[in-house]
Amino acid sequence: MPDVLDAAEAVLARSGILAPDVDSELIVGHVLGLGRGEVQAARLTGRRLHPRDAALIAELADRRATREPVQHITGVAGFRSLELSVGPGVFVPRPETEQVTQIAIDALLAVPAPSPLAVDLGTGSGAIALSLAKEVPAARVFGVENSVDAFLWAVENSRRVGAANASIIFDDLAHALPELDGTVSVVISNPPYVPDAAVPIDPEVRLFDPAAALYGGEDGLDVVRVLSQAAARLLQPGGTLVIEHGELQGASIRSILSADGWRAPATFPDYTMRDRATTAIRS
Repeated sequence: MPDVLDAAEAVLARSGILAPDVDSELIVGHVLGLGRGEVQAARLTGRRLHPRDAALIAELADRRATREPVQHITGVAGFRSLELSVGPGVFVPRPETEQVTQIAIDALLAVPAPSPLAVDLGTGSGAIALSLAKEVPAARVFGVENSVDAFLWAVENSRRVGAANASIIFDDLAHALPELDGTVSVVISNPPYVPDAAVPIDPEVRLFDPAAALYGGEDGLDVVRVLSQAAARLLQPGGTLVIEHGELQGASIRSILSADGWRAPATFPDYTMRDRATTAIRS
């Protein structure tokens, strides 16, 4: 085990992977059916590997060295308390989105109604919608997605998570769920917000995340403008909108929301102290 792990870590380090130890442990754990802690323990005890397993680990390490996301290789991504299926055609959920989701969870928990409604516009893998459903079981949650590939991943994850209070809907966010107009307590979205000319540096993002989940027009805010209108339609007076965005976009989004009649737009940082989410209240 130690030799195999060391070899995999060395391959990943040479390719520029930022955390080669973490990714090598994830790959080994995937092959052996172990968690990272168990992999670390097996390394310390010098566990012997079957040659077939060692060969597969080396093969997967080589794939990761091409900068294919480790989540595509293992087929899963952790998000808050969930383990989600991911792969080609769907945006891999990020740790910073876990904090944005907490804002929506807190807002949903504060709703006095016995069965509050929440909508995740552009749900992708379903990470946000399913987290809301599992962590606020009294809520009814709808995840909306208009990419066929991402929608299929979200439906699979809904089955995987088993959240009976969550529904995954195939529709465009601008027109989705008209039957809920004026009744929703919380709308959250992690829309595409990268400006078209700002091609991401990381190959994992540039080459593997779907373009429709990344790019949001010349200034990155085209979908945010649509989202502002859609959320205003869906939310009840006093309802909360939560938008994830890039670190330099908070002021522009607050301006959009203010012009659309939203109250108290405010921007919040993520755990790296970069601006990451803006909220507003439906008038």
